[in-house]
Amino acid sequence: MNLSLNHLLDYTEWQRKRWHDSLRNYGEPVLQISAGPNGDGRFEVIGDLIRHIFSAEKRYVERLSGRALTDTASIPNDKIEALFEFGQQSRKELRELLETFPAAQWDVPLELKILKFVVNATPRKIVTHVVMHEIRHWAQIGTLLRLNGFTGDAQDFLGSPVMGGGWKIE
Repeated sequence: MNLSLNHLLDYTEWQRKRWHDSLRNYGEPVLQISAGPNGDGRFEVIGDLIRHIFSAEKRYVERLSGRALTDTASIPNDKIEALFEFGQQSRKELRELLETFPAAQWDVPLELKILKFVVNATPRKIVTHVVMHEIRHWAQIGTLLRLNGFTGDAQDFLGSPVMGGGWKIE
């Protein structure tokens, strides 16, 4: 059995829609809930984490495409629609990369300077990281919201429509 990257992309797109809907229901003040203490200083509030999810996707696509990196600081961290429009753009660019990236290059290691790290990875691993990175951060956001009194929708892969099936409450 093979879980493909397309399954994970479909799952994260389903998650994005659910988060977009939930955050609109909560309202924009929810974006200003603290991301908690003891971070590395890059994320102060939930809006920063959401911008980071989409920024990472966009910047990895730019790195793999040989383009200059976008300064994503101009994307407001307190506007739900602006954040998710940015996410739509980053996902569109990722899908385009997946369709056009040279097949012979997917497993050729690259060395990338990212913040204070030098990363050595293949494009295949980098793209897989982008999707796993997003899943991990949505779980973090869900925890932060629950700790602040918000209930969330179940986002488990098992309950998603990806690969069929799902669940319902009886």
